[in-house]
Amino acid sequence: MLLSTTIVAVLAVISYPPIPIFELGPLRLSLHGLFAALGFLGGAFIATKYLERRGFDTDKYQSVLTWGLVGSILGARWFTIPASFADNGFDISEFWTLGNFSILGGFAGGILAGTYRMKKVGLAALPTLDASSFGMVIGTIIGRIGDLAIVEHLGGPTDFFLGYGVKPGYNLAPQHGLLECVSTQSANGFCGVDGGPGIYHPTGLYDMMGAILLFGALYWVYNRSGWKLRYGQVFFGWVVWYGLQRFLIDFTRLSLDVGGDSTLGPLTWSQWSALSAALIAAVIVVRIGQRGELVSAQGDAARGASLDLEPSGQDHPESTQKEVE
Repeated sequence: MLLSTTIVAVLAVISYPPIPIFELGPLRLSLHGLFAALGFLGGAFIATKYLERRGFDTDKYQSVLTWGLVGSILGARWFTIPASFADNGFDISEFWTLGNFSILGGFAGGILAGTYRMKKVGLAALPTLDASSFGMVIGTIIGRIGDLAIVEHLGGPTDFFLGYGVKPGYNLAPQHGLLECVSTQSANGFCGVDGGPGIYHPTGLYDMMGAILLFGALYWVYNRSGWKLRYGQVFFGWVVWYGLQRFLIDFTRLSLDVGGDSTLGPLTWSQWSALSAALIAAVIVVRIGQRGELVSAQGDAARGASLDLEPSGQDHPESTQKEVE
């Protein structure tokens, strides 16, 4: 009885001190940036392995990744500028100081810059984007570790058992500074604001959990399901899932009094962006399913891949989907 009660109490709320920015000599390091970089490296490694198994030129892909990295950094900042203009008014002189960093903007900028580079170096876009989907999911999972470490992207108040409880003395990420306190302000021992429970939705955790499920789904479809995939279905399927995932998760971030996102009407800017991308991608997935070419070793070869590797059915499941006999 005591053990079960203890387990319930532990699961009732998540609470731990955030890891703030710390100094290494002249450098100031945040785990947010560190894990974002590790996420990119981990995702790039996974995507490169998928392309290598299918015989595509991974040297060209490294150039694509470089462009994608620059595009993702610019996109993460610039795609949030419209929301800043909407909140603060249009002032072009403040262009370089507006905006914050958005994972959706990072994906958009990286995909646009990477696709442009694919065309320049002669790397087939759809199979490359399909493989890159795995990298972007892995990058999301790893990157969110940094968000959890510094306690960023909290949503509105909740009594959900995965909620994050703010205790006195916790140094949260800057946008959540108004949630901090030096003494207990609620009956449960947490820092409640305006009589609230002091427990908030950890949207970074929700996004990580969704990304883990997404990776499992993509892996199963790509490697184990036996489905006859068509070029582009994995990538646009990723867009549909992740777009809808972010759309739903961000309903917990609509409470601006806890440092939520800027809104446009009833939704956040991220929700409008994610929903639009998901709906457009869903239409493309349907059209690809109707008219797209089945993925095959011969189809890869026609797109520049080498068949010398003799890919196996497990690493290259599309080899069992040959249309050319």
